[in-house]
Amino acid sequence: MGKFKRLGWGFLALVGVLAVIIGSFTYHLKPDYDGEKSLQGLSKEVQIYYDNYGIPHIYAENDADAFKALGYVHAQDRLWQMELLRRIGKGGLSEVFGKDLLGTDKFFIALGIDDYSSKTITNLNPSDAAVQLSQAYLDGVNEFVKEGPTPVEFYLTGIEKKPFELKDVYNTLGYMAFSFAMAHKTDPLLSKIKDKLGFEYLKDLAVHSDTTTLWIKNYPNTKNDSIRKSISEVMSSLEKLSIPLFEGSNGWAIAPEKTKNGKVIFANDPHIGYSQPSVWYEAHVSTPNYEKYGYHLAGVPYPILGHNRKLAYGMTMFENDDVDFYYEKKHPTDPRKYKDGDGWKDYEVISKTIKVKDSDDVQFSYKKTHRGPILNGIADQITGERPISMWWIFTKVENKLLNSLYSMSHAKGLDDFEQALEDLHAPGLGIVYGDADDNVAWWAAAKLYEIPDSVNTKFVYEEGKGLPVEKEYLDFSKNPHAINPPWHYVYSANNQPDSISGMLYPGYYLPENRGRRIEELLEGKDDWDKEAVGDMITDNTSPVNVEIVSQLLKKVNVEGLNDSDLQILDNLKVWKGDYPTESTAATVYHRWMYFILQNTFKDELGETLFEEILNTHFIKRTIAPIVGNEASIWWDNISTPETVESQFDIVTTSFKEAVEALEDQLGNDTAQWIWGRVHTLEHGHPIGQVEALKSFFNVGPFPINGTREVINNTYFPYTEGGFNKVSSGPSTRRVIDFSDVENSMSILPTGQSGNPFSTHYKDQAEMYVNGEFRKMMLNKEEILSKSKSQLTLKPMNGKE
Repeated sequence: MGKFKRLGWGFLALVGVLAVIIGSFTYHLKPDYDGEKSLQGLSKEVQIYYDNYGIPHIYAENDADAFKALGYVHAQDRLWQMELLRRIGKGGLSEVFGKDLLGTDKFFIALGIDDYSSKTITNLNPSDAAVQLSQAYLDGVNEFVKEGPTPVEFYLTGIEKKPFELKDVYNTLGYMAFSFAMAHKTDPLLSKIKDKLGFEYLKDLAVHSDTTTLWIKNYPNTKNDSIRKSISEVMSSLEKLSIPLFEGSNGWAIAPEKTKNGKVIFANDPHIGYSQPSVWYEAHVSTPNYEKYGYHLAGVPYPILGHNRKLAYGMTMFENDDVDFYYEKKHPTDPRKYKDGDGWKDYEVISKTIKVKDSDDVQFSYKKTHRGPILNGIADQITGERPISMWWIFTKVENKLLNSLYSMSHAKGLDDFEQALEDLHAPGLGIVYGDADDNVAWWAAAKLYEIPDSVNTKFVYEEGKGLPVEKEYLDFSKNPHAINPPWHYVYSANNQPDSISGMLYPGYYLPENRGRRIEELLEGKDDWDKEAVGDMITDNTSPVNVEIVSQLLKKVNVEGLNDSDLQILDNLKVWKGDYPTESTAATVYHRWMYFILQNTFKDELGETLFEEILNTHFIKRTIAPIVGNEASIWWDNISTPETVESQFDIVTTSFKEAVEALEDQLGNDTAQWIWGRVHTLEHGHPIGQVEALKSFFNVGPFPINGTREVINNTYFPYTEGGFNKVSSGPSTRRVIDFSDVENSMSILPTGQSGNPFSTHYKDQAEMYVNGEFRKMMLNKEEILSKSKSQLTLKPMNGKE
């Protein structure tokens, strides 16, 4: 017995020692929100006050010290996220995650982001303020890389911390530009459908602009007139790593004439792929010359969303077409050459080395034409013998993105803010603006170019046809915009914009659904306040879906339906198109819609193309029009040549299949078919893919309200299994009332910190799901009185 006692005490002692070691290890990995630290290169002491949600309020005596401090605190909360984002554009994920990411790395290398960033760096003027403050920010990041604790993800993946450089900032912005571009998903797919089925099958898809839907209206400034499959696989690999992809957004600004307190109210909620940590890092930076409460991408010094007491700005996606694909003609005998005009030209061959975790380096070569990289053979991206090249505006013009972000964040008012947007060449952004001087504005910020009506940009261009490589660029004044319009508000919801100069701008615009709801709500009220706008930004109602259901109900053959089926249809008749978690009509509608899409398109497209088309913007735009088109060629099931199916057949069959699927999935009690059981949100972390670590790194899952293409746009892909796992949605919700700017409000999807040992790793997650907000503090006295943590950064030599 004594022997066993000794063994028991020995075991407990060992457990105790391990607990102390683990506790000590995790304690030292936590971010430091208190105390004093010395930073090399600081000229003056910097005070950082953390609020109750871990958001730093940085007070410095000069801009360089402020941005150095910003870099340091950003890195201690988000270094792992910074590391991942800088690797994507240069093709460096295989070094972290192994050979499964080789295809993704090859694709991004071929896009040329890293080479473009290198070229940009060589042309920078080191004396530019934008460059100098960026370097100050990076110095702060690198101080943490050098002196701070190593995040646990670096231990788990076995990679070393390395200093950050200016090229990393540009590579991160390049990845952002890529993730906005829908042409990568769409153009090769549409060409495949055209080649397989013919133009007749394309005319009923919402490929082009629809003049019957709601467009964003323009209004000039009256104050101042001065691939197919593998590309989807690339996107899928990034989604599996929980790397945020940019999807869509809402933004609006309400002029004083429509607000209760007679001042502008601004709102914005960019829709981005959910991830852990979430995409934005909030920071309030204040110096004698500069103040901004901003939202930063990992590793990018200037906020992409921001506000102060004078103005507020945010972004949506413009969704313009800035990518072109070309078929290249091969030389009949020399594989090194391709057709260029009337002659032949040598391919440019580019060779790269890719580092791969737990494996030898991989040597990789690809070919380029004067239009861009050849996609064939790059991780099996394009099938078939015909070479396809890709022209992407992002790498074709001078990169002034960093200067533009600097100028936006330092703008004093409407005119210089507008001027800053002229250098945003790609990705195309819808920038929404409001200020304390009663201005509201919206601009489509992108480098647009002439596109003749005779050119269809949605297909791979045949050899010798399509747009020339040398584009005829439009002046920024020709971009869609609205400044202080007489209807007293502006908005952007990724829907089709109207034209300034009489020509439409081809793009991959989202359906009118959110735009219609935004206009409906804004038009119907002239006494908006902050609370009402907060309710609006979490609105879950779709008037378009109600109209779709109304049409579908007329086309159901009720013969053979039982009482339960008829009750389900009766419930849909009175459905308001809303999406609370307790709704059963919402569950039935989306299950029904999945089977309608499957039974309409899958027989012609096959499994692979059907799965691809479900992930495009144009299928979202197609749903309402095709439901209203009884004569569409798509309704016939080509798998049954002996019969010709009608829309009535497909709608009725799909309803029956939806009910049967829901019974199998959720049981026979229809009262239990609530939306929250199938519509859930989990914020995934790259390390959370490992099942044993999932509960530690991931946040959620939570049942969540909202749906696709409502203002509270919680997007999910349609799947056969029927579990609508949300993949993207509002990356923040911000409401800024210039009558009470000190009490503006916001929320993040999980928390401010990306460090799982931080108390701010997920402290906003349940608030976000519940549609709640927290305060964005600007007042220094209030910040000091409510701050529970203070970090002081001192010059390394201890002198001021």
